[in-house]
Amino acid sequence: MVPETRAQRILALATFVNMIGSGVYMVSAALYFTRVVGLPLAQVALGLGLAAGVGLFAGVPVGHIADRRGPREVYLGLLVIQAIAFTALVFTRSFWLILPALCVAELARSAGGAARGPLVRGVGGTDLTRYRAYLRSVGNLAGSGAAIAAGFAIQSDSRSAYLALIIANAVSFVLSALIVMALPTLPPVPAPAKASRWQVLRDRGYVAVTAIDAVMSIHHQVLLFALPLWILGSTDAPRWLVGMAALLNTALVVLLQVKASKGVDDSASASKAMRRSGVAFLVGMAAIAAAAGAPVWLATIVIIIGILVHTVGELWHTAGSLELRFSLAPAHAQGQYMGLFGLGSGVANVVAPSILALMCITLGVPGWLLLGAVFVVVGLITPPVVRWAERTRPFAEQTA
Repeated sequence: MVPETRAQRILALATFVNMIGSGVYMVSAALYFTRVVGLPLAQVALGLGLAAGVGLFAGVPVGHIADRRGPREVYLGLLVIQAIAFTALVFTRSFWLILPALCVAELARSAGGAARGPLVRGVGGTDLTRYRAYLRSVGNLAGSGAAIAAGFAIQSDSRSAYLALIIANAVSFVLSALIVMALPTLPPVPAPAKASRWQVLRDRGYVAVTAIDAVMSIHHQVLLFALPLWILGSTDAPRWLVGMAALLNTALVVLLQVKASKGVDDSASASKAMRRSGVAFLVGMAAIAAAAGAPVWLATIVIIIGILVHTVGELWHTAGSLELRFSLAPAHAQGQYMGLFGLGSGVANVVAPSILALMCITLGVPGWLLLGAVFVVVGLITPPVVRWAERTRPFAEQTA
């Protein structure tokens, strides 16, 4: 339950505090902008979408800076920038002032993920696989607990409650920065003389693995976006399953991510985990699709089975994805490689709602099965693509 070294405990605590703020913000952002600031919903959606799109492109260049200047200092700076940007939201009432603040916040958030990658590697120790899984469990626990707590605050539907939630998010970045300051400075790994400035963009194998992971990452929105619409619009299952799906998924990730990641400690085992996840997604989505037209009791059972199996696929995919993004990246360029991987998952989050709306809601049962089959195919091609990426990767001697 507690990481071995002091540095690991410090970074885990910073992650926990950071994700508390993120969980609060995700639940309250749209409500704050519409009910407190008074913006139309269309402007809120446009602003959040534009900010998310702008943030996608910050990872690689800022990751490169972290590689060359040291990840701790760069990550600290980005936490401070996020604190300032979110604090600005409290004092602005115009869409044209809120939009720049949101864009700066998203740029810093995306770049922070790239800078945090080499930081995790630097303090992860000899059992990096377990520590990465531990951080994900910690993050899920903090984010979900914060979302539940925010729900109680939102129940009052008052201006002061929404303001308190936005301020709490800003404060979480300040506290995270103070905690990260206790970490030791990690010197940059010297780059080989023949290394190019933007090495990751020339690493075709890594780009291919990033694309595969991006397609597989669409699954993250299945339980959050597609399942609620499916339950309410196409089945007779009880509505409480919508809330239970998120709760059950989160609980399993918190409890089982470390265990599911055991043994996934090289690119070969990671690609096999990705392959298994594709099969699990198909089985889980088929079970969810089977709820259409079924009696209430049967629809409830098959949806719960689908949630459980889908979550198993998520655990396997996460274990494989985390290993591949680290193991295929050279030590001197972890930041920019993490930035590219983050770009892939960010694009997946942007396009996932449209894809799931078309496949799962518009096409119905055939769409659920077809998308599940896509996950299987992606999982099956992952091992050969990873082997090709290993054969063609530059500076392979530095990845140990």
